[in-house]
Amino acid sequence: MNEAYEIVYENEAPWDLIGGGINAYNNAQAGEQHGKLLCFVVRAPDGKVMGGIIGETHWDWFYVNLMWLPEELRRHGYGKQLLALAEEEARRRGARHAYLDTFSFQAPEFYKKYGYQVFGTLENFPQGHQRYFLTKDL
Repeated sequence: MNEAYEIVYENEAPWDLIGGGINAYNNAQAGEQHGKLLCFVVRAPDGKVMGGIIGETHWDWFYVNLMWLPEELRRHGYGKQLLALAEEEARRRGARHAYLDTFSFQAPEFYKKYGYQVFGTLENFPQGHQRYFLTKDL
């Protein structure tokens, strides 16, 4: 090797190269993952997106990446509907399991109410709180 490689911080990560590389490796090791993004939103009457759920399916798993609703839309059934629609779409794609993570100050009880079970906990993440990892069979 004539030239030394350099490691530098990137403000704009080369996601396609790094993500594409790991996806190709994963597919070679475990078979085609058929990864697809998934998103449902709650729209106001004026068309403004107020919140929603973002996830993805890989192999036979559904990952809930993000779910958020503003305070005024909570406890009105929108979260339940978002989660149910996302799980239904994941099942349609062949997912048999789901997983996510949430903090103790976010919504662990919400997810438990809909069948998710804690399989891992990180204590003091952040200090005085926990980060929970949950799963559910679809």
